[in-house]
Amino acid sequence: MSFNLSQQEAQSTSSLQEIRATRLAKVEELKKLGLIPYAYQWKSTHNAAYLQKAYSDLEEGKEIEIEVSLAGRIMARRIFGKLAFFTLQDETGTIQLYLDKKIIQDNMNNIENPFNHLKKLIDTGDIIGVKGTIKKTEKGELSIKVKTYEILTKSLLPLPDKWHGLTDKEKRYRQRYIDLIVSPSTRETFRCRSRIISSIRRFLEEKGFIEIETPVLQSEAGGADARPFITYHNTLDMDLYLRIATELHLKRLIVGGFEKVFEIGRIFRNEGISTKHNPEFTSIEVYEAYSDYYDMMELTEKLITTIIHDIGKDMIVKCQEQEINFSLPWRRITMHEIVKEKNNLDFNSFKDFEEAKIAVSKIGVQIPKTCQTLGNLLSEVFEQTVEETLIQPTFILDFPVEISPLAKPHRTQENVVERFELYIMGRELANSFSELTDPIDQRQRLEKQALKKASGDLEAHNVDEDFLTALEYGMPPTGGLGIGIDRLVMLLTNSPSIRDVIAFPLLKNQALES
Repeated sequence: MSFNLSQQEAQSTSSLQEIRATRLAKVEELKKLGLIPYAYQWKSTHNAAYLQKAYSDLEEGKEIEIEVSLAGRIMARRIFGKLAFFTLQDETGTIQLYLDKKIIQDNMNNIENPFNHLKKLIDTGDIIGVKGTIKKTEKGELSIKVKTYEILTKSLLPLPDKWHGLTDKEKRYRQRYIDLIVSPSTRETFRCRSRIISSIRRFLEEKGFIEIETPVLQSEAGGADARPFITYHNTLDMDLYLRIATELHLKRLIVGGFEKVFEIGRIFRNEGISTKHNPEFTSIEVYEAYSDYYDMMELTEKLITTIIHDIGKDMIVKCQEQEINFSLPWRRITMHEIVKEKNNLDFNSFKDFEEAKIAVSKIGVQIPKTCQTLGNLLSEVFEQTVEETLIQPTFILDFPVEISPLAKPHRTQENVVERFELYIMGRELANSFSELTDPIDQRQRLEKQALKKASGDLEAHNVDEDFLTALEYGMPPTGGLGIGIDRLVMLLTNSPSIRDVIAFPLLKNQALES
């Protein structure tokens, strides 16, 4: 069988099945030669990025007799008779392999015709290990002058030719492993995500916070207005919910005597999918005893600016053609004030809901049937007319009590609570309360939520009696903060969709789409 398909197979009209069959035949040929197509181990001495940096000043045409060992995936092949040039990619980057027939055959004399095997049996996509020395070619390309090579993993399916980081977005998300192979920018996004999460943990731990994990499976959903996923426990014979927030269990820890706690964890909400929403996402919630929402605003500013510094960015960050200025202090304005500023509507001046409803209708706001109070109406106006305009970091303060069942009443204003949300690029990034610690008030609010659930509201929840019992033992004054990590990563990596920053986002089953 001929194995001269390699250089052209990505453009070939042959089907993937035919290419796979050809490569399977190469696997068998390797075995006949006594070579292992799926190796057990390889020890590298260097990586591509280190070599590129360490020997960037090497003169053209010069060689250094330093022995290096490297492994990675073959991304490109060029063969010129007795000389070949491969591009090898490891986790850190790429480097050229300089493959000279005589050098390889002199150093691999235990194998018959090793250079021919290299040409015929190794394809783009294969993972190999090489040993050799450093050379910069006459054209200025830093290379490993290969003495010996070893096939570590034979790839059965070809990499796309000239993929340019995957133009098919659906395939990027559905086959993320291909996207990661061919797109350095995708790999960098997830490296940045990891650095952001590490920075968050380091910042909080240095301030004395402790991370404690809380249950994913819960007997009562709570801590947010969101529709939960429901599952079933066979042994206990009971329905359980995947958590929609970590809030209520972290507050139990505050009751129990921990004064600074946080958790970075997965949250599950059975809701729509968009560029800003994924049913499974990552958040961090932080709770500090003897603090309030003003303390949480200061903590939020310091945390996010520290992250920006830690990942090597300036305080002015480019995001979707916008320049976001993270220099402190950030703007602080109440929801009433911003709605008045943007729409010339003063909700404090309305006599009743009907008067407000007429005024709101005149500016084109769509009022849902479920909106029955001034507070709910104010929230609707904000969401429909203000939210998307908040490009620079802005704290929106003092939310209506109707939409904030877990926040403490404002200490000087009526019908609002001590709550803020941080908006950047028209998206909510953080949410914070002076936490409600009055168990009687909390019960009344949760009972109102339970009535909403009984009337069919899928985002409302039953009363969590154990949480109320905990509050009756006494919770100190507490400030709480939640930040959506996925949206933060979107912002700091200039990613237009939440799917770009979640390695394996939830997608519709292809079988259901066909």
